[in-house]
Parts: sequence; structure tokens; C-alpha cells
Amino acid sequence: MSIKENLLHIQSQLPSHVTLVAVSKTKPVADLMEAYNAGQRIFGENKIQEMTEKWQQMPKDIEWHMIGHVQSNKVKYMIPYVKLIHGVDSLKLLKEINRLAAKWRKKVDCLLQIHIAEEDTKFGLDEMELEEILNSDELKTFQNIRIVGLMGMATFTDDNEQIKREFLHLKSIFDKNKQLETLNLKLETLSMGMSGDYQLAIECGSTMVRIGSSIFGGR
Repeated sequence: MSIKENLLHIQSQLPSHVTLVAVSKTKPVADLMEAYNAGQRIFGENKIQEMTEKWQQMPKDIEWHMIGHVQSNKVKYMIPYVKLIHGVDSLKLLKEINRLAAKWRKKVDCLLQIHIAEEDTKFGLDEMELEEILNSDELKTFQNIRIVGLMGMATFTDDNEQIKREFLHLKSIFDKNKQLETLNLKLETLSMGMSGDYQLAIECGSTMVRIGSSIFGGR
């Protein structure tokens, strides 16, 4: 099937409240343009440099999401155009995003990444670290970011019961903190689920799925 056919097939399966992020990392601009021409406007990349190069070459009505681990020293390259940063896992990183966004006189939306997998390789906050950030006085002073939700990645396993447990755990953390609301904090987006497990993620409460290989083919 073509990229367009893959995309339309997935879109037809998604409930209206679920946002599709087409994960285009390592894929050439021609592939992204095929998805763009089929109506896709939200693309996710995991390397800032690659995303910036694509942003420069592609139509400007695209919403760019940074879905990979973010290094503080690279943040400045994406601030002019990035719409949503998924993998924020420290107050220090939030502070840097806020500082650079202030220079551009804009607000940048962020998701806090929660560690739900049993693998050590995945980044993210534990529940205690999340609560420390959400309740910190310093966070309230950041005027150029908005924390709009949470993100998590399940363990890479064929055990669906384990994946489901991890997704439900993240959903419970999301629900527990949803009532917290300040000028720069309102949890509305729950980003979980990828090509192999997005249907399960949606069943568990996901409102945003990150799908790459099911659209663009394997890497």
C-alpha cells in the first residue's frame, strides 16, 4: 500500500478525539510530502536538526512535534517553529524552553514525559518527580510555556497485558493531576501509543498517537 493509502486507512480507524502524529524521522521530504498531499498536517521528528531541515523545505502550515529526547543545547534551533515538545523530563529543560520562547515572544506547548516502561533505556519522570514539577513555585513563573499534557512509551514487548497495565498506569497519573490548573498548566493531551499498540492505547484513554512505520513503512 502507498503512504496515502496507509494514512487514510489509519485515519479511518481513529476516533474523532484522537490526534494523529505522523512520525517521519529518517524519512525523506518526498515521503512526507506524499502524506502532506493526502491531508496530514502534523509530523513528529526525534532529532531537532533533521526536523529543522524539513521545516525549512516544507509548507509552513505543518505542525511540527518534537517526539524524541531533547538536549537543552539544541532547543534554540526549534523554538521559532515547533508546536509541541513531547519529551520534556525535567524542570531544567522547561526553564530553558521558557527562556528561549521568551526571546521569540511566543508560547511553546509541552508534554511531560512519564517513565512507565520496565526498560531502563526510556526517559521520563516518575510520579514523585512529576508532582514536584507540577507543584513547584518556579513553574508558575514560566510565562512562555504551556504544559498541556503527558506522554509515555510502553515497554517494547509482545505482552499486551503488560502494555495495557503501563498505559492504564499513565492514564491514572493523568486523571489524578488533571484538576491542577494554572496559567501555564492544563492537562488535556495524553500522548501514548505507536504503530504496534495505538489501538490498545486509545482503548486505555490516549488522545494522541504517534505512528511511523504503519504509515511510511519500516526504517
